[in-house]
Amino acid sequence: MFSVINNRDLRTENEVHGSSTVKDFNFVAAEEQLIKLLNLENLDQQVTQVPNCTQELEAAISAALPLAYGDPSEPGDDSAHLFLQRVLYRINRLNLFWYDDLSHYKNERSLYLQWVRDRIESIWQAWELGQIDVKSLQQQNVEQTLRDWYEADLNPPVTENRRFLREDLDREGYRRLLAIASLDGLVEASRMSRILGGASNEVQAMLIRVLMEEYGNGRLARKHSTFFAKMMAEMDLNTKAEGYFDLAPWQLLASINHNFLLTECKRYFLRYNGGLTYFEIVGPSIYTDYLIAAQRLSLSEESSGYWELHIREDERHGLWMLQDVALPLAEQYADNAWEILLGYAQEKFIGDRAGDAIIQCIKQATAPLPKFL
Repeated sequence: MFSVINNRDLRTENEVHGSSTVKDFNFVAAEEQLIKLLNLENLDQQVTQVPNCTQELEAAISAALPLAYGDPSEPGDDSAHLFLQRVLYRINRLNLFWYDDLSHYKNERSLYLQWVRDRIESIWQAWELGQIDVKSLQQQNVEQTLRDWYEADLNPPVTENRRFLREDLDREGYRRLLAIASLDGLVEASRMSRILGGASNEVQAMLIRVLMEEYGNGRLARKHSTFFAKMMAEMDLNTKAEGYFDLAPWQLLASINHNFLLTECKRYFLRYNGGLTYFEIVGPSIYTDYLIAAQRLSLSEESSGYWELHIREDERHGLWMLQDVALPLAEQYADNAWEILLGYAQEKFIGDRAGDAIIQCIKQATAPLPKFL
């Protein structure tokens, strides 16, 4: 790696001791500097020749890391979380193709961007692991635990949030739910595609089968993201991918960035598939809540078809993932099989956290979203 990055300390004094506060830094300005860096010609060369061109961004990151992740037992500062997760997302999204200006990808392999991403991820992921009892997972009978979790998560209890969606969510709240969820819903399963290359076997074949169903078996009209866009259009919302990026709470961004990490690093293959197993198992119960809300609001089939499709397909996908992916992988990688449980547990924890945050965003909204005509 070039010298400018080699000479940087990954953990500054502020990161260790947390001496800065949120008010000391303008996270918005720092993010704007990142956007400018992403569009520079020869970013790595520019960083080497003009080191101060990254000063505001790096100072903000140094301040935000201890504020967000200084103590695994503490939730951390929301503003710092949001800034760091937005930085990660803006870098991670370069792993996908957005059918936009080709020049937007000129720095996709930048060593500097890689350094920024790794700097945040290393501390953030350590904090995330602090939320999980890893030692307990390492002692579990993986096959039995997966089967027990499958039975429990197939029909989870009706929580306060689920009851709110079913009984109290109004039309504007439903619009906001779609808008926030669109950051993931309009590019659905894209990150999953990153794990499918390599040697052929039964596990790979099943993962491709799941992906193909998510992608409508190659027909755009049947692709899940097409159904999601139809729902949004019916509700007078912008159907452009990332159109509501600024509405996303940090907890949702963390869920997306976590998936980027697990799919880009093949060492985390077991963790990713554990997480995907949970996601497919629990999906029908979540989508049932959304469907009940849509039906209670007397919304058209266009505004609820996505949920019905997911309920039907994910009921199969959950069982497929358990029987044909998670359990075979646990048998093949017996010494590391506990990582499947870790991925499952993290996906559940991070997903629930994101769901809670989205509900709070809906409840706290003070103005309706403008109609997109």
